[in-house]
Amino acid sequence: MKVDGKHYRTIWLDEDGVTVKIIDQRALPHRFIIEDIKTYEFMAVVIKDMYVRGAGLIGAAAGYGMYLAAQSAPTTSVEEFQKYMEEAGQVLKATRPTAVNLEFAVTRQLQAQAAATTVEERVRISKSTAAAIADEDADFCAKLGQHGKKIIQEIYEKKKNLEGSSARVNILTHCNAGWLAFVDVGSATGPIYAAHDDGIPIHVYVDETRPRNQGASLTCWELGKHGVAHTLVCDNTGGHLMQHGLVDLVITGADRVLATGDVCNKIGTYLKALAAKDNGVPMYVALPSSTFDWVKKDGVAEIPIELRDAREVKYIQGLLEKKGCEGTNEGEVVEVLLCPVSSQAANYAFDVTPARLVTGLVTERGVCKAEESAVRALFPEKPR
Repeated sequence: MKVDGKHYRTIWLDEDGVTVKIIDQRALPHRFIIEDIKTYEFMAVVIKDMYVRGAGLIGAAAGYGMYLAAQSAPTTSVEEFQKYMEEAGQVLKATRPTAVNLEFAVTRQLQAQAAATTVEERVRISKSTAAAIADEDADFCAKLGQHGKKIIQEIYEKKKNLEGSSARVNILTHCNAGWLAFVDVGSATGPIYAAHDDGIPIHVYVDETRPRNQGASLTCWELGKHGVAHTLVCDNTGGHLMQHGLVDLVITGADRVLATGDVCNKIGTYLKALAAKDNGVPMYVALPSSTFDWVKKDGVAEIPIELRDAREVKYIQGLLEKKGCEGTNEGEVVEVLLCPVSSQAANYAFDVTPARLVTGLVTERGVCKAEESAVRALFPEKPR
């Protein structure tokens, strides 16, 4: 995707071949900052503190984090190198327990290096594996975008027959499952961008997505950069919009999807699914296959839900348009307290939407029902 006419990925390897670069998403939408990452320890901080976020990007960051670890690992023996890499992998996996892409990337790195007989070869493999994880993420999102575009096209054709030239497809999305959540293109936004680029009139309702407001700060920013019409709404608006026929389609991303069809995504997704079901609005979840969990069977019972710092709920960050209190400046990004300082807050980062509420899953291999037989028909080679 492009920022002011220049193509960017969310993460990439610098020309020096050793430094990883990222877009620091904490600063968006008011500042565009590129950060240099030189150690796996800092990459762990970057993932944990959400410089980068989103299932696919977390996986790519973990892949590059393992390459950074390979650069600093002991070279005295393959055994010492392997021990160091396994320890680094544990550090990276502990940063965000819910997103399955992270564990997938670490495991893939370790497995790719296992057959190499020298440290030098393992470092080279680690570098190429990190690049492959990132490239596949971008490729899978582009492919699922084309599959998801067909859903939008079908809705548009039906509306055009009824409404004529004024027809447009109104889509509701939650959180940010755009290119900022992946290496490029995005999952939920993949079909949106593909349809928009093909000339299908689209309008997107963007949930603000408390408490970190990724919808307001990230989805609105990237949709605007791509020229997609959109409206920011507060998190509790979706049900009202659906009751009044203002939403044709709900598309979200996911942080972990079981082969059974249960979907774990940003907190609040479950409530959108309930409203969509009650109002007959189709709800699709877009994901690359790296986001599938092929082992667990019951999302509510088995998926670990990250409990983050209560401060994210109690405080909010924004741009100071006019000079405020002493010590603040116009144009400064500031953080303010929303509630009494003594109030307690709970910050569950994700919830689980049962498969019965999901119309279908959009993957790089096509669209299927949110049920195990359909998922495994698309991915027959995956473990059972």
